[in-house]
Amino acid sequence: MNKAVHSVRGTTIAIALASALGAGSAHAQAQVTVYGLIDAALAHTNNVDAAGHSMTKMPSLSGSLPSRIGFRGTEDLGGGLSAVFTLESGFNPDTGVQGQGGRIFGRQAWVGLNGRWGTLQLGRILNMTYLATAKSDVLGPNLFSINSIDLYLPNARSDNAIGYLGRFDGLSVGATWSFGRDASAAGGPSATGCPGEVPGNARACRQYTALLGYDAGPYGINTTYDKMYGNTGAANGLTSSANYDRRVTVNGYAMFGQTKLGGGVVARRTAAVSGVTESRLYYLGVSLPVTGQLTLDTQLARKDVRNSADDTNMFVARLTYAMSKRSAVYAGLGRMDNRGGAAVALDAGGTTAPGKAQNGVMAGLRHAF
Repeated sequence: MNKAVHSVRGTTIAIALASALGAGSAHAQAQVTVYGLIDAALAHTNNVDAAGHSMTKMPSLSGSLPSRIGFRGTEDLGGGLSAVFTLESGFNPDTGVQGQGGRIFGRQAWVGLNGRWGTLQLGRILNMTYLATAKSDVLGPNLFSINSIDLYLPNARSDNAIGYLGRFDGLSVGATWSFGRDASAAGGPSATGCPGEVPGNARACRQYTALLGYDAGPYGINTTYDKMYGNTGAANGLTSSANYDRRVTVNGYAMFGQTKLGGGVVARRTAAVSGVTESRLYYLGVSLPVTGQLTLDTQLARKDVRNSADDTNMFVARLTYAMSKRSAVYAGLGRMDNRGGAAVALDAGGTTAPGKAQNGVMAGLRHAF
């Protein structure tokens, strides 16, 4: 997934704050980092409709990584305790408009405390499904990837949320609780119109996620539980607080030198107004450094819908050439093979017709700052 890109080193502005307290003085160090990434690509896919037409476009959602600009800050409060925050805005490089349903800081917007016991967050935060999947998915939010099969995975964020994550000698324990998982109805995979906090209905638009994992350097395994409830006006058939969408994931990775092998399974159960649907998404990928600057990432995936012929198989390969620590060019190809009535597009946010196989190629450029 090129996870290192997610922790892009930005331009750091350090501001020293000092105040006199009585006869002595206490010194608090505040630090704000401005960072970002711009990733633009061109993609060509066939079978974008029932007539079998092809399309060439500049994608809005992602190239190899979604474009963003962010502000990350920390202040040393003493005794091993720090105040921390992140404000991160996503945008579409093809038009310059804001992503995540038009939110100003749609990727992250939270404040918290960090100490030896872990990190506590309040706001719009990345939940446990996002954090665990990121460790094992070698392609990450690439335009062609498992995220095309399940668009929630790269958008697993929770509004109105309290979150905790602690790491103790390789053991990771985390959880989030949302009082209203999604306050935006502006369209797109990350805006599903379920603001919650409804008087007299404590379950409306609630969401909770949990993580238990172990990372020991050359390998790691994580499992998560994620359940979201619906309410009136919510998308994806969750129009009642009795409706829910639940995902249980188990995933892991192993390092063999610089080569990374990652895979997992996402078990999903959706109880919507149209009925109950169950599926399993299996994925396996390899990230292989070919040279010091060239990396090959490949991934196989299968979505198996229980008691249905509407299954999907996927293959994706991507080559990335690092021109520097901040800039890279990449090219990729993929195939999404839909069975039965399945209509999963190869490109995230794209279209295809039921039962169609779709092939695609893409190329792009990204720069981190």
